[in-house]
Amino acid sequence: MTRSLVILYGSETGCAQDVAETLGRQARHRHFKTKNSLIEEEFVIFVCSTTGQGAEPTNMKKFWRFLLRKNLPTDILCDLNCAVIGLGDSSYKNLDGEFIPWSQKLWETVMEKFPTDVPVIPDDVLLPASFRIEFVTDKSVKPKPQLTLEGEFDLTVKQNTRITAQDHFQDVRHVELTCDNPDFKYEPGDIAVMMPQNLVPEVEIFLDQLGWSEHTDKLIEITPSSEDHVLPHHWPTVMTFKDLFVYHLDIFGVPRRSFFEMLSYFTTNEDFTEKLREFTTPQGQDDLWSYCMRPRRNIFEILFDFKPFNIPFDYILDLFPPLQPRSFSIASSLNVHPKTMELCVAVVKYKTTLRRIRRGVFTKWLCKLEQGDVVPRVRITKGTMTLPPSTDIPLIAIGPGTGIAPMRSFIEERIFTGAKENVLLFGCRYHDKDYYYKDQWKEYIERGQLKVLTAFSRDQQEKVYVQDRIREYASMIWDLIDNQQAKVVLSGSLDKMPEQVAYALKQVFMSQGGLDAEEAQEYFNFMMRTGQYQEECWS
Repeated sequence: MTRSLVILYGSETGCAQDVAETLGRQARHRHFKTKNSLIEEEFVIFVCSTTGQGAEPTNMKKFWRFLLRKNLPTDILCDLNCAVIGLGDSSYKNLDGEFIPWSQKLWETVMEKFPTDVPVIPDDVLLPASFRIEFVTDKSVKPKPQLTLEGEFDLTVKQNTRITAQDHFQDVRHVELTCDNPDFKYEPGDIAVMMPQNLVPEVEIFLDQLGWSEHTDKLIEITPSSEDHVLPHHWPTVMTFKDLFVYHLDIFGVPRRSFFEMLSYFTTNEDFTEKLREFTTPQGQDDLWSYCMRPRRNIFEILFDFKPFNIPFDYILDLFPPLQPRSFSIASSLNVHPKTMELCVAVVKYKTTLRRIRRGVFTKWLCKLEQGDVVPRVRITKGTMTLPPSTDIPLIAIGPGTGIAPMRSFIEERIFTGAKENVLLFGCRYHDKDYYYKDQWKEYIERGQLKVLTAFSRDQQEKVYVQDRIREYASMIWDLIDNQQAKVVLSGSLDKMPEQVAYALKQVFMSQGGLDAEEAQEYFNFMMRTGQYQEECWS
């Protein structure tokens, strides 16, 4: 056997990709040549996360459909040596604490099966850089634009408006984007996948603090150091040094464990090197959580806690993670808003345990967008929720907070197609501060096209939530679900809300349908299996 292996990953937010790249480095320490093609390989490692409510990540959907084909030979993978690691939710605290011992056992098994006389490269030895970054001196060479891949569209900002009261703690935006490309299409329930950008003034401060400001406007050319590494398809090979950090690298996000592993090679203080390597051990995971994840320290801040350091330019792409796309439920119907896509997005802004104000990388950029600005490379993917198969089937849409986004797309489409049995359950804090699209709902109510059950949790002494409204209107809910086979869709924060909504529905099944707890659970499970109940929630 040639000492080669394939590492395939399904990743939505970059976590599985980071694990796969870590395994790739570990493989190179053991003299394996890593690839990303499955054809005629004997050894494969699969790394996979899930998205939404257990769905496969977008970048592995095509491969997953291939594996599920009924006409595949039953023995197609019988000669394959493989290992599989499945990842939990990205908020899972002890992911690295579980991964590190798993990977150690993995390599013990692998080295027994595929031994070599060549000594393993110690972990404290830095591997060659994955890419070469060279400054371009030929003045005839010009920077190349980002590539727009098939299925991606450049959208133009038509409107970017705050729809919460100015004195409300949260800034929520209604964003309208237009596209004249005739191939631009989406369905209710679809997802817009968008790539953030770092703000130019902040990037310039970052480069200045690292002592790299003299290179800001210089052209660079990026080439893989070997055939094992491939530049992301949409990256231009020639760009300015600054553009590398504006459009492609995540320098203001909270890093994963691998960042500390790589940074340990470049610090010049031995105490710092030791501390950084401790963060990468099973014993150091609690300290890493306390130092980085819990206070949400970002890469920019961490670098200055571990100065001085010397980062060779060739290792920039090994050290800094790539910017990851963000996914947002589309909040409009294309039939109602031709050539337009609308979003309802909450601006991420919070105070950490260090008493520092944090802003999300994407929404910080979103806030700066003005009419006429172009949002490049927007991709549309299928969500986990769909409309009822017929306009005669009622819809119960439950969308507290910005979970209203896909519900608005469903309701607009339903009303456009003539459906009148539509029930919306919406929850927020205050009627006058964060009741999104209330004028639109009022118009539909007056036309007899929509029923709205609201839950304003802070407008009275006792808090009220959407699950309380479900119990309050139990008779109507049960009639719609059991007698009229209404479809129920839920969207919102993946905290306690989905579980509490499910519990309230099961209480309705028991109080109105005469079911016991076990029967109510089975009824709910049947709704999920048949698609009568669907949800799309996020952490």
